[in-house]
Amino acid sequence: MIMREWRGWVRTTQAPEYLAHQHRTGITDLRATPGNLAAWALSREDGERTEVVVLSLWEDEDSIRAFAGDDPAVARFYSGDDPYFLDRWLHTVNYAVFNGRA
Repeated sequence: MIMREWRGWVRTTQAPEYLAHQHRTGITDLRATPGNLAAWALSREDGERTEVVVLSLWEDEDSIRAFAGDDPAVARFYSGDDPYFLDRWLHTVNYAVFNGRA
């Protein structure tokens, strides 16, 4: 199992609008991809900017490739994303999930 993480920063005044956009595009797309086990968009206000973190849980790297393309470390963006971002990760971080079983 793999946890995939992506981060971006938007203006706090635009955060609700961006999170709604993120749900219509990224979260919906993530959850519809075979091999995706779960996906969440989280936010944390920090003054005039808000950090957005997208976490998704996957069966394996092949499932991530079905969503992201050949390089599972490259972030996937959607039409309409750009006007919101103050800054964003262009890559993701993928973590192996240890479930306590050998």
